[in-house]
Amino acid sequence: MAITLTENAARRVQTFLAKRAAVGLRLAVKTSGCSGMAYALEFADAAGQDDLHFESRGVTLLIDPKSLPYLDGTELDFVREGLNEGFKFNNPNVKNQCGCGESFAV
Repeated sequence: MAITLTENAARRVQTFLAKRAAVGLRLAVKTSGCSGMAYALEFADAAGQDDLHFESRGVTLLIDPKSLPYLDGTELDFVREGLNEGFKFNNPNVKNQCGCGESFAV
């Protein structure tokens, strides 16, 4: 099982981690939206007892065991499209996505 970051995402995350003195980036899924699940992304000041640890391009990724099956194989990217910029989840497990792109189903 693996979760990876692109170079753009790793650079962006490392900038934020340095400013916050956080230990890593926490990725999760939660029940939400019209398709059933949504991504949760936050900077972690401490690792949880049950967190699984992954390393990608020098960034520690923390994932709870329940989210891992939904995120396995995901690549996190940071993209700029016109005036918009943000993180993009390239998740091979997604079978359906809502029209606004905020939620997904596997």
